[in-house]
Amino acid sequence: MFLSDMVSRAAVWPEVERAELLARGAALKWASGVFCRPEHLERLSQYRKRESQRTSSIHTRLKSMVQSYLEGVGWGLEQLREARTELREVSQTLQKAGVEADANTEGVRSLERLRELSVSRQQLLAAVSNLPRLYAVQGLVLETERLVESRRLLEAHARLMDLERWQDDILWQLGGADGPTGSAVSADDQELAAKYFSGVQQLVDALGKEMWAVVSSALALAPQNPTPFVSAVRIVEREEALDRALLAQRGGGGGGGRPLPPGRPRCWRARFFQVLEEAVSARFRSVSYLHTRGPGLAGHLSALQHAVMADLATVRHLLEHCVPPHYQLTAAYLKATHHCLHTHLTQVSSWDLESGEIFAVLNWVLHIYNSPDMLGHPELVTEADRAVLGPLISSEGLEQLQSKYVQSVRKSVSEWMLKALQVELQDWQRDQEPDTDHEGFYLTSLPTIITQMLEENARVALMIGESLRDQTIQMGLYEIENLLNRFREALVEFGKEHLKDPSSNRFYLHYLLASISNCVILKQSTETLQLQQSSQSAGHFSRTPPNPLAALDRAVRRACRLVMDQLLLDLQPFLPGLLTRPWLVQGDPTPKLCSILEHHLELHGFVRPPCCQRLQEEAQWLMVVEYVRALMQKRFVCRSNEDRKQLAQQMLQDDQLFRETFHSLVNTFVFLYDGSSIQSGRASPDGSGLHSEEHVSVLLDIRGDVSRDVRAAVLDLLEQSAPPLPAGYRPIFTDILVPPSTTVFCLPTARCA
Repeated sequence: MFLSDMVSRAAVWPEVERAELLARGAALKWASGVFCRPEHLERLSQYRKRESQRTSSIHTRLKSMVQSYLEGVGWGLEQLREARTELREVSQTLQKAGVEADANTEGVRSLERLRELSVSRQQLLAAVSNLPRLYAVQGLVLETERLVESRRLLEAHARLMDLERWQDDILWQLGGADGPTGSAVSADDQELAAKYFSGVQQLVDALGKEMWAVVSSALALAPQNPTPFVSAVRIVEREEALDRALLAQRGGGGGGGRPLPPGRPRCWRARFFQVLEEAVSARFRSVSYLHTRGPGLAGHLSALQHAVMADLATVRHLLEHCVPPHYQLTAAYLKATHHCLHTHLTQVSSWDLESGEIFAVLNWVLHIYNSPDMLGHPELVTEADRAVLGPLISSEGLEQLQSKYVQSVRKSVSEWMLKALQVELQDWQRDQEPDTDHEGFYLTSLPTIITQMLEENARVALMIGESLRDQTIQMGLYEIENLLNRFREALVEFGKEHLKDPSSNRFYLHYLLASISNCVILKQSTETLQLQQSSQSAGHFSRTPPNPLAALDRAVRRACRLVMDQLLLDLQPFLPGLLTRPWLVQGDPTPKLCSILEHHLELHGFVRPPCCQRLQEEAQWLMVVEYVRALMQKRFVCRSNEDRKQLAQQMLQDDQLFRETFHSLVNTFVFLYDGSSIQSGRASPDGSGLHSEEHVSVLLDIRGDVSRDVRAAVLDLLEQSAPPLPAGYRPIFTDILVPPSTTVFCLPTARCA
């Protein structure tokens, strides 16, 4: 029986079988855990009793729950029965009402005619009651026109309000004020009303025209008579109140609100501020490119400043008191002025301006406009919200203006530098010595012009800002570099022309020295300009930075080379007489060489240091090289000890003369092969710094008493034990070539042997 019940329940509810299996499995698992030992069976009766009690409690709760469920189902069925009965009664009642409504259809149709007659009666009543108004419309329109023409604006607006109210009331009544919408006005009725009130809209336009004329001219006329402006403001506020009231009537009654009259809302307050902005912008409409060229632009900007501040004073001290506080008229005028200035200056910036004009715009925008003389005025600080106003010219526009300024200045600087260089080249051809400054150094106009021009440009640019100053200095450094490159080329051409005809320019050397002094001054000016630049300016320029100091060094080197070439040219006639037999006997031409050197060194004193010392060192070096070159040519070879003694004495005398000539320098001749070694007969000269074995061989040949074995020993000794040259050592012998041997080949004979 139990098995059959289980099978039947499993067939009906498969979940029951699964639950039974899970329960049995859980019970077996629990029992196996509790009775895992024989001694645990003693508590079997206790467990059986506890489980029986638990089972009884569960059965009791299940019965209670099922009973509650059955009671709820019964109550629900009862409610459904009652609802069905009530629905049946309502359906019967609706059927009866439908039958009665069908029976009353004829009666309702008979009332439609009565309703139409009632509407017609209301319209006729409205027409009769408004006949006096309709007859008075034309007279009132004419009277209002006269008031508008005489600028009695408040009275004219009062008449206009009466006319508009009559028109609104008539249209409302014609549409049926008691109807569901109050707006069903036929097209014929609208056309009829428009015919009677045809002059109202023209009055509105005429009144508005006069009002806006008063508002636009308020800045000029209000100081003499503010009454028209006050009247215009009062009318604006009346119209704003009417707009709000009509909008409230339209929306306050839901679907039955009155429709807005034609032309409403007028929004005359917004129009007031629009007219104010148009009046401000009118000041800029007549400004053109031709009216503001050159100095005229600075005058125009100055006039703008005074006009704006005068208008602001009028607004702040007079017009502000004629309007409600919420107008914030000063702030509104500032905003309108700022907007118009922004538009105007953007247009001005797009013109093809020169540097002076760009400077005037930048100075006005960056300094004057925000100064206490304008927006920074103590009384305007609270009114001018910089965040709302924004910049007068955008940062991109300012960068473009500054770039245009630098390019314009660069063009001017380049032209002036070219002219200055042309004047310099003309000065080189003068038949007189160059001018000297207060320190006695040679000087021409070139460095003064260049220095003053660049310093002035940097000073003017700094009035705008450090960024523009840095860009201007950077531009100036580029132009100095270009000028110095052209200057060096001019020096080369100057030297070539002089070589063609040395007698054509008596002061050739003097102007070369003046050019070197000019370069020293330009170097000082360049370093001063570089120091003026801010440390952040290096990353602002995408081009390769200028290097005028390198160009200066190249120009100075070229000028010094030309000076040394001229010195060599003057020395050249006397150099072949050195280290010859007449030189050994008479001492010539050393005194003449010293005289030429003294003349040149005296002229070198007109050059600014440190180039003065450099020229003297180069002159000394040139004399040393030429003396050693004469020695290397073996014009004189000793044949006896007496010859060696005389040669040594004469060389020591020459050394003393040259030392006296170069008295300001030390170690004039550092001949490592000195005269004493010749005189004493030592055959081991100090060969450090000698360029090759040929130089050593020549020196040994001049002694005339060195055997082949000793020569070989000396050369080996020099090769093995030559000391290292000191740092910065300038070798002499690298510039001196040993002439080829002139020994004639001959057959060996007893005499030759």
